[in-house]
Amino acid sequence: MAAAAARSGSRRLFSISAFAPPKPPMPPPKADPSSNLFVSGLSKRTTTDGLKGAFAKFGEIIHAKVITDRVTGFSKGFGFVRYATVEDAAKGIEGMDGKFLDGWVIFAEYARDRPPPQQPETNSPQQQSWDPPSTSWGAQ
Repeated sequence: MAAAAARSGSRRLFSISAFAPPKPPMPPPKADPSSNLFVSGLSKRTTTDGLKGAFAKFGEIIHAKVITDRVTGFSKGFGFVRYATVEDAAKGIEGMDGKFLDGWVIFAEYARDRPPPQQPETNSPQQQSWDPPSTSWGAQ
């Protein structure tokens, strides 16, 4: 009897049924359609001119920028394209999402707005203002 209780106890100890697997993270919400596109999956050799040339086939481009590393000057793998109209941006996504650019498959989607910066929360009490000492330090 004691052996059976010990076996069931060890089974309970090593059982994973008591633990729930972690929930997968929620993907970020899709961005609202706008004339700004976020392009990811760029080759390190992709330039701003190359990005602009690839997306120019689908509409009038106002601005294009490949984000580069400060030290090496190579692409960090992503960039932004701004079209004149939302319709042109939709054509750009349809025409370039999942296509090859400089030998790499790239992904184009509507750019999301940058979230506002978080203000650091302090849980400490309010700072007290201390009056200067009535006597000077070091005075004898």
